Amino acid sequence: MERESMPFDVVIVGAGPSGLSAACRLMQLSQEAGQELSVCVVEKGSEVGAHILSGAVFEPTALNELFPDWKEKGAPLNTAVVSDDIYWLSSQEKAMKVPGAFVPKTMHNEGNYIISLGNLCRWLAEQAESLGVEVFPGFAANEILFNEDGSVKGVATGDMGISANGEKKDSYMPGMELHAKYTLFSEGCRGQLGKEIISRFNLDEGKDPQHYGIGIKELWDVTPENHSEGLVVHTAGWPLTDSGSTGGGFLYHIENNQVVLGLITDLSYSNPHVSPFEEFQRYKQSPTIKKFLEGGKRVSYGARALAKGGPQSLPKMTFVGGLLIGCDAGTMNGAKIKGSHTAMKSGMLAAEEVFKSISSGSEGGEDLTSYTKAFESSWLGDELQAQRNFGPAMHKWGNFIGAGFAFIDQNIFGGKLPFTLHDKTPDYATLKPAIDSRKIDYPKPDGVISFDRLSSVFLSNTNHEEDQPCHLKLADASIPLRDNLPKYDEPAQRYCPAGVYEIVEDETSGEQRFQINSQNCVHCKTCDIKDPAQNINWVAPEGTGGPNYPNM
Repeated sequence: MERESMPFDVVIVGAGPSGLSAACRLMQLSQEAGQELSVCVVEKGSEVGAHILSGAVFEPTALNELFPDWKEKGAPLNTAVVSDDIYWLSSQEKAMKVPGAFVPKTMHNEGNYIISLGNLCRWLAEQAESLGVEVFPGFAANEILFNEDGSVKGVATGDMGISANGEKKDSYMPGMELHAKYTLFSEGCRGQLGKEIISRFNLDEGKDPQHYGIGIKELWDVTPENHSEGLVVHTAGWPLTDSGSTGGGFLYHIENNQVVLGLITDLSYSNPHVSPFEEFQRYKQSPTIKKFLEGGKRVSYGARALAKGGPQSLPKMTFVGGLLIGCDAGTMNGAKIKGSHTAMKSGMLAAEEVFKSISSGSEGGEDLTSYTKAFESSWLGDELQAQRNFGPAMHKWGNFIGAGFAFIDQNIFGGKLPFTLHDKTPDYATLKPAIDSRKIDYPKPDGVISFDRLSSVFLSNTNHEEDQPCHLKLADASIPLRDNLPKYDEPAQRYCPAGVYEIVEDETSGEQRFQINSQNCVHCKTCDIKDPAQNINWVAPEGTGGPNYPNM
């Protein structure tokens, strides 16, 4: 069967905050101008929001611009931040509350809301559809289409019904080609197609490497006496400081006697024995966190990488026929630990530049460099520029001294220090040999506060069609055992938060093999980022595969 094609004015890959905001803004502009416009959003999750995971304390700046009447429209911003605590954890038992006067102003959350970003995206999709956008969940875009002149023509969704050995099953359906004047890539952090676009058009030339963290999150039902709706808690220090790693933890009290908590481990860590999942399980044992969880029940789990390199790491976001927006480009504000409002604004700016081009009669295929100017001159560009030194300072000096620098940079100089720090070492290149690194003896899970990987993955509702090609591609299948195991004790066994990668030994022969349990994959992309040989390429599995996050 040949692939069918559908033409649109604009195709958007990914129904996250940037893609949906772009779609909504495009249709608003279309209606204001009385001009017909066809816009399509394709989403690999089984539904909009199924693959969305974030903390999330949400700053409504961009939403106020996009839908000034969002309250009347019922946007799910139900819990306003009422108090904001920051702790330095010096050990498992000891914690010091940071006085408000010494907190970098980017960490103050007055006027913000604690939300489920997945639910906000579901609401944004409803607004988009009411404006006339076609939203197609359950279809993974996994191929970029190009015109003869090299410009982007659109995308193709993946074939469905292909067996693990590459044969067409009875259920085979060929993918659909979606052609567009402009294609917007909004796949989130380390997007498969975004990565290909950056490489093909050399969009990261002259830029610092992008830097990442892995965020692991749980949702808990807690007892009423342990709940304080609107309380935001952030932490730094232990347990990551034990291994010389950086990152931080969070615990937010939302409505209905629930809390969300998580730990972000910067993927610049150097000890190959570090397990971000196990670090999170340890984190929950701190009395500062544990006191809220005792007597409660864990109800959901998930993980997702986040791009946090700052404006030094932003690639050129325009190319012939399309744009990179949101976390596909890396627009998160690391100093605020927030990327949703920045992603939304990047999508809105993209929509405005694309609409200008189409309404002027353009047939597409242009490099909309005007977007770069609009981006840099907006509040988004100013905000990212002001926090440019935050990430490099944390990597260079660690959380404690880095936080002191951030206070001086943000509170005293307003982000306008006359220099820019850089971190030129990619996260995958930071690992030291295992023999030179302290082995970490992680405690066994207690099944009450701390848990194992497999029971955690179960709570993410992750599922993939079992008889399909593995979506975790090894460029060289010999590298894990030949290189990574002897040098780094194969760190994929530990950096993956879902137990996807194992070294399995045959009981009879003693022969080892590298096993990939792709069914467990929660699509966090950590393996694509942290593998020291850059040997693992994450590609989209068959549509609807992956986690199905509720309220995350």
